[in-house]
Amino acid sequence: MPLRLAVLLSGSGRTLQNLVERLRDRGLPVSVELVVSSRARAYGLERARRLGIDTAVLRRKDKPEVASYSRALIELLESRKIDLALMAGFLTVWQIPETWQGRVMNIHPSLLPAFGGPGMYGERVHRAALDRGVKVSGCTVHFADNLLDGGPIILQKTVPVLAEDTVESLAGRVFESECVAYPEAVELFAHNRLRLVGHKVHVAREDGQEDDGT
Repeated sequence: MPLRLAVLLSGSGRTLQNLVERLRDRGLPVSVELVVSSRARAYGLERARRLGIDTAVLRRKDKPEVASYSRALIELLESRKIDLALMAGFLTVWQIPETWQGRVMNIHPSLLPAFGGPGMYGERVHRAALDRGVKVSGCTVHFADNLLDGGPIILQKTVPVLAEDTVESLAGRVFESECVAYPEAVELFAHNRLRLVGHKVHVAREDGQEDDGT
């Protein structure tokens, strides 16, 4: 049976589009079964419909308490028998229960733990990186837990930061790295090559041996 995926988003759905295309090109035994948006007008819903993927809207204002929102989201995922949830610009805080630890991934546009945490998303991340004068940036795919941007790191990709970079040019370069990293992480999960050991992710090589996943 294919691995059943859900994508959680709040915005345009660029990451959704990339995931669907790249996972298809890799020929993986996976299926994006559901797209959940925290915003009714998110363009990612339209992208999902065009891709033939079922959609659902779960707005925070309809369930203002974190606990009730989280229960509703988990019930929705479990009703569709989702194996792995992929956050793709999902800007609503929710609580991940113990049974879902190691089954929710997120991607962040920096090399965590740098430039993560409350308020650090989108252009804010790249502006902070440029203001700090870093020489490399990139993206991080991690298992999400209940500490914002604090979950165990699966893999990271780096890109150079150029002297002439603007927020927009750096964001574009980092997004290119995200387009490679996220499908790669899903592929590792699909092939059962990820092992959570404490707060670290160990990645099994194709020969069955393990490294530390960085």
